Amino acid sequence: MSRERKYTTAFIDQGDCFNAGEWTFPDHPPRDTYPRNEVYAGVRDWGSFEPWLRQVETMEKDLVWALAGDIRPEWSGGLWDDLEDTVRLLLKRCGMIRDLIEAFRLSPREPFPAWGALPKKGPLGVKWEKRKIS
Repeated sequence: MSRERKYTTAFIDQGDCFNAGEWTFPDHPPRDTYPRNEVYAGVRDWGSFEPWLRQVETMEKDLVWALAGDIRPEWSGGLWDDLEDTVRLLLKRCGMIRDLIEAFRLSPREPFPAWGALPKKGPLGVKWEKRKIS
């Protein structure tokens, strides 16, 4: 008689979204973003962040709390009070996302070179100049 073993594996990579496991949110745009600007080359305006930006800004708080209730206690240090504090802070930060994107956009790094740029040629072959819109 052979014994069958079944294993389950879960991999979680939060990409330092909670400050490398500290469960804090220091605002430091260069650290919080991908280091190569090439990934942002297609960002032209706020529409580049839709629909997810609007969804995060309008998400139901009860849904966030329900999802937090499914988090294993050991992932947040085993303290429910700390997890509750993190959820409250996350909900507060939902209203800050546009400000954080704007701070990154206006940073000396200039991550969004196409922001406000018009296509080189418009309808009927008319040439348009690149311009910055603030």
